[in-house]
Amino acid sequence: MISRKLGLFTRTYSVVKRYRQILSVLIKYGFEDLVYAMQIDHYLEMGWQIFNKTKRFGDAELSRAARIRMVLEELGPTFVKMGQAVSTRSDLLPIDVLEELAKLQDRVTPFDGEQARRILERELGTDMAQIEHFDPRPLAAGSIGQVHLATLKDGERVAVKIRRPRIAQIVEVDVQIMHNMAGLMEKHLEFGQIHQPTKIVEEFARTLDHELDYEIEAANLKRFARQFEDNPLVYVPRVYDDLSNHRVLVLEFVKGVKPTKREELEALKLDPREIAQRGAKLIIEQIFVHGFFHADPHPGNILVLPNHIVCYLDFGMMGRLDRQSRERFADLFLAVVQADSAKAAEVLLKLTQSHKLVDRLALEREIDELIDQHLFRSLKDLEVGPLLRAILDLTVKYRLSIPAPYFLLLKAITQMEDLGGQLDPDFSFTDQAGPYIRRILVNRYHPRRLAGNLWETSQDLIYLAKEVPGEMRELLKQLKQGKAKMELEHLGLNPLMATLERVSNRIASAIVLASLIIGSSLIVHAKVPPLWREIPVIGLAGYVVSAVMGFSMLRAIMRKRN
Repeated sequence: MISRKLGLFTRTYSVVKRYRQILSVLIKYGFEDLVYAMQIDHYLEMGWQIFNKTKRFGDAELSRAARIRMVLEELGPTFVKMGQAVSTRSDLLPIDVLEELAKLQDRVTPFDGEQARRILERELGTDMAQIEHFDPRPLAAGSIGQVHLATLKDGERVAVKIRRPRIAQIVEVDVQIMHNMAGLMEKHLEFGQIHQPTKIVEEFARTLDHELDYEIEAANLKRFARQFEDNPLVYVPRVYDDLSNHRVLVLEFVKGVKPTKREELEALKLDPREIAQRGAKLIIEQIFVHGFFHADPHPGNILVLPNHIVCYLDFGMMGRLDRQSRERFADLFLAVVQADSAKAAEVLLKLTQSHKLVDRLALEREIDELIDQHLFRSLKDLEVGPLLRAILDLTVKYRLSIPAPYFLLLKAITQMEDLGGQLDPDFSFTDQAGPYIRRILVNRYHPRRLAGNLWETSQDLIYLAKEVPGEMRELLKQLKQGKAKMELEHLGLNPLMATLERVSNRIASAIVLASLIIGSSLIVHAKVPPLWREIPVIGLAGYVVSAVMGFSMLRAIMRKRN
């Protein structure tokens, strides 16, 4: 019981300490306006500003976007990953911020190789005997873990992925704080009320949980391997299940060439154009055929093997799309390419969630302008990345929320298109996507598919016919007994409540301040010992505390007024 209480105390202390660090970094880089807009200032009024040692960032040459990136980098791996996660969200952030977030890298120092060995020995136990040699020098280091080369007893070389010490606890505290701050944004900022950052944080937390659990990554790898088991163009490393768990992942070591190493590709007589086409076909097949795709196919996660075989690495971040989502995305893609603004608007509204009535005609006009600016060109010349970003920009104006899987899709397509452009100047992603999109649209009207849809609809109707009478009886029974409840939500009262809370806090602080002054004056007048130069020390201390509190309150009021 005592250990549980100590653990709770330690966790609470860690959260408070980390909160202060985050607020200090925000103020350091000039984001005091955000701290006050989120109504955090009333926690800081009582002397925090006086004793805060944070140094303000003095370089006025840097843009606000650059300072946002620097804040995330200074706050560490969890915040860097959050920045990377939203770096394609043009519906949330302006283009200059997105460009800065695209520069974010996991700049982490590898942890000690001998410590990695000790973690491996602790996790594997007696199975450690299967490893003949472990190289303490890391092959690669990331924010979640790092990779070492090892050799098994049978001479097989393996890549050992080991999770960083205490990374789960660090991430847990950071995500809890992110969620709290997202809630404050939704409460006090119009941006938060529109985009619901708590849901974004929850989706991010779910993705990060999967990255922290290497058993989930192993399961992702096996599913990915199964969907390409008959495709000779793809190679997926083997998982050593008996040597892997939540914190350690042991994979077959694959020696290949990174697709950006042009000289090495040419030395092995590998054609960059062929690699670009195969990479595009594979990512399109993952998205539109299987609905399960690698969501982070940057050059560091891809190897090229002889005969232009593509090998994927790191299956911690995977995207999933159901059949309906794939079809709607294909509809949107085709409608925009065919300059059908009415159809594009219809599909975009189906893809998104709206918090208010949308002006359909105005949205169609916006899409028409988009077509004129970006899309009035042949399918071959069309760039999919700018196309999708331009479409998502429309969602900001019309306050449309897009489900998270579509942003993973955008991330995967954009990264693959960028890599294809590096390998082949004439690369066209749409040339590769066209056949798959047409196949999706044709399959929608296949007799077997139509029969299946009819059967599902009939089952739903039968279930509805059976359940509705019972539900109606229960509703009427509750109405008759007076148990039915109606909930009313008052909108627009949050700012008033926040103002009243701030006023009440300041009134309470003023009463305490006045009490301190009066009490100190009585002590001074009565000359209560101990004395210093015939002045009571307790009374003098009371005056000092009162001065600090008064100055702090005055400063907070003036800052809020400004």
